[in-house]
Amino acid sequence: MLDKFEIAEALREISLLLELKKENPYKARAYAVGATAVEAVNEDIGRIIEDGRLTTLRGIGDTLARQIVDLYEEGNSALLQRLRKEMPPGVIELSQVPGLSVKKIQALHDELEINTIDELEQACREGRVQSVRGFGEKTEQNLLAGIQAYRNREQKELLLHARETLKQVLRHLEHSRAIKRVEPAGAIRRWQEVVDEVKVVAVTADNSAAIERMKKFPLVSRTESESENSCVVRLGSGMKVHLVCACDKTFAAVWLVETGAPAHVEHLQRIAAQRRISLQHGSGELLRGGKPLPAESEADIYESLGLAYIPPELREDWGEIEAAFAGENFDDLVRVDNIKGMVHCHSQYSDGKDTIEDMALAAEAMGMDYITITDHSPLAGYAGGLDVDRLKRQWEEIARVQEKTRVKILRGTESDILEDGALDYPDEILEQFDVIVASIHSRLKMDVDQMTNRLINCMRKPQFKIWGHALGRLLLRREPLACRLDEVLEAVAESRAAIEVNGDPYRLDMQPELLRKARRLGIRFVVSVDAHSTGALNYVRFGVEMARRGGLRRDEVLNTLPVQEFMQAVKP
Repeated sequence: MLDKFEIAEALREISLLLELKKENPYKARAYAVGATAVEAVNEDIGRIIEDGRLTTLRGIGDTLARQIVDLYEEGNSALLQRLRKEMPPGVIELSQVPGLSVKKIQALHDELEINTIDELEQACREGRVQSVRGFGEKTEQNLLAGIQAYRNREQKELLLHARETLKQVLRHLEHSRAIKRVEPAGAIRRWQEVVDEVKVVAVTADNSAAIERMKKFPLVSRTESESENSCVVRLGSGMKVHLVCACDKTFAAVWLVETGAPAHVEHLQRIAAQRRISLQHGSGELLRGGKPLPAESEADIYESLGLAYIPPELREDWGEIEAAFAGENFDDLVRVDNIKGMVHCHSQYSDGKDTIEDMALAAEAMGMDYITITDHSPLAGYAGGLDVDRLKRQWEEIARVQEKTRVKILRGTESDILEDGALDYPDEILEQFDVIVASIHSRLKMDVDQMTNRLINCMRKPQFKIWGHALGRLLLRREPLACRLDEVLEAVAESRAAIEVNGDPYRLDMQPELLRKARRLGIRFVVSVDAHSTGALNYVRFGVEMARRGGLRRDEVLNTLPVQEFMQAVKP
């Protein structure tokens, strides 16, 4: 019989294999959710199975429950065995190396019997990989670089998944009598796209009791370190959780120090030292000349340093401290409640899970004034791209649904940017849309010159377009497109175009530092959800937080405008 951690590990393997096979992404994610649910149970998993209570766990339905029962009773499942047979040996490990598709992994196995990263590295160093069809000397060198990057990286997790873990950690700690308050800190509070730990700061009446409570979190596999006022535990998923304890009078200072990026905190400490203020890691009270300073909140500490309050999303030392010294405050950073319309939404007409009516009603229930239905264009055949006939049927359905809903439904497209920079519909169709999102989905590995020209040509097209998931990155899986970004941004600034801040937590494109660069050129933005289901409309929070990390103000984001003004601003 398998224990809960072994069952969770098997479910995660199924999830990864389904993802690598490019099967239904929702099915793959369901197994990952199931893994987390199994890990989180705080009673014997066998008893839950015997009592028939598996389906009462969040995210576990009948199909997933049957797989869990098989894993518990037999130590395996038919689905896992089938997936392992269908995929080349070592596919999960080897897929961590950038540039290796399942097809290439199969070729390496067939030709060189390579099943592990170690074997791949040795074959590359011996020059054997370049002899395999579809590979070459350049590919071999790229693989070696990818292997090195893989070996150097720490255990990292997408913000989406880390925040799910955070919710569970907070619920667990809040039920301790020793803990009066607990708050997120570190990279997860700054909404960093990828994090290596979940950090929380707690106000405690008893540090040792709070630490013991953290160690009893059901997902913990081992304790990595422990001190008088903190502990770090490792979860079965590989993620670290770091608890830091404080008391009422030290909480604000500890929370601030444990939230900011190291460079931001060090900059504040230099300013504090000039003012004879003590602001140190693990310090007690905020002191000046040995005497306590009032600091009931982080805002009090920033004020003591002569600064406006700097929101957590900005605390990276990317110029936010200098801006605060210059008298800038950040009250007008875009917020979720500023967003009036859901932009970049897919329906069942292409690769969305839900109908146009489902999407519109869900947006209406969230208080939105409008939603753009931007299904894929013809070139994206793999995603059900719409030819002109299907597009017209979609428009007819939009008109029918509009009669049932308050929210305004805008006719849009996510048009592929073709190899020469053209958009994937003739002009007479493009001019009939309310909104065009222009994205790259194919020929992602063009050289720098070709990709730069492709993007500049697209941006200079006369139609207004929103540059969708601009650099095409997939977090932890695919690097951004290679182009001369400064030249492309200049073309955007001079053209009828805006840049999308993509809220899909698997993308979160563009990076905050690039948003700041675009902002300095006066470029306009749209915060989008890139939603393929009604549930994904909630990705608006991720999009807004990325925009805030990039320093975007409300008046720089087009979908904070009322519907008529938005339509006028983006009209092709």
